[in-house]
Amino acid sequence: MDWTVTVAGRIRGRQRDAGAGFVEYAGLMILIAGIFTLIDGLGLDGQISGAIGEAVASVVGG
Repeated sequence: MDWTVTVAGRIRGRQRDAGAGFVEYAGLMILIAGIFTLIDGLGLDGQISGAIGEAVASVVGG
């Protein structure tokens, strides 16, 4: 079989997105880990949790 037919089949065929889900999931996990590392490195974790606590308290009225 000619390699151009094989390549074209992979680009246009049923399995063109095979493995894309894993790559997207891994990229998303790296992005989330980077955000958490940045928040921890800047010391914003206390400020964020305090702001969330205040917002919840204002919603529930306490």
